[in-house]
Amino acid sequence: MTIAANKLRLGIPKGSLQDATIALFARAGFNIYANGRSYFPTVDDSEIECMLIRAQEMARYVEHGALDAGLTGSDWVADSGLDVQTVTDLVYAKQSRSKVRWVLAVPQDSPYQKAEDLKHCIIATELVNTTKHYFDGKNVPVKVEFSWGATEVKPPILADAIVEVTETGNSLRANRLRIIDTVIESATQLIANKKSWRDDWKRKKIENLALMLRGAIDAQGRVGLMLNVRKTQLENVLGVLPALNSPTVSSLSDAEWVAVNTILEESVVRDVLPRLKEVGATGIVEYPLNKVVM
Repeated sequence: MTIAANKLRLGIPKGSLQDATIALFARAGFNIYANGRSYFPTVDDSEIECMLIRAQEMARYVEHGALDAGLTGSDWVADSGLDVQTVTDLVYAKQSRSKVRWVLAVPQDSPYQKAEDLKHCIIATELVNTTKHYFDGKNVPVKVEFSWGATEVKPPILADAIVEVTETGNSLRANRLRIIDTVIESATQLIANKKSWRDDWKRKKIENLALMLRGAIDAQGRVGLMLNVRKTQLENVLGVLPALNSPTVSSLSDAEWVAVNTILEESVVRDVLPRLKEVGATGIVEYPLNKVVM
């Protein structure tokens, strides 16, 4: 693939994170267009070229320089042991805006209650190196086998326990497994090739991309609120607002009134708005946010 000057080669995680990542980019102002047959989606930024890569392989291609940057889980970066530049954490997952967990799970009716009970047992997982480090740290000898997928169905016939990623635990419960420990937590990360990170143009492009993606994440679940209030009632209004930062208070043409602008969690609006009305706020406007840049 021929790369023109001033092009950033960016890896987008293919698979479970793909749709959530493309949606995040859209909120950040970058529209990525992917179809089911091409590994090279288009993006409405002429300075970026995208490629779909499995999250498990992203760190390898970034370290080798095939990609300048990419998005993958911190779990896969740590498990690979590869030398890449961590640019920023982007806490989002397939179903939620939270970290995922890699957990140690066993059959519901098994006698195992803790990791130490699994001496000389077989553990199936995709996260082999991290799992080995986990048991080594507890001085528990086990056999860790790589799982090519469908890990939840392997106990108790093909393995005694598994280390598997979960957001909600629903899939584990559906397969009659119970969690006995958390091995690691993981968040999506934007990573970069070390050589690309030393290139001034590429570094600035990656930093700007990180800024917009973080802004889109920080805006999720939050709304803006504008209102007017008499100066004599301002303190009462400020006492009601659970602001992200100190609210902005601006003068109006009528010297007895001020405008207040703030950001708050969408979940509290239904409780806060009636209280604002009670303490004298008027002209209250709630509006959606695309990005919040700190």
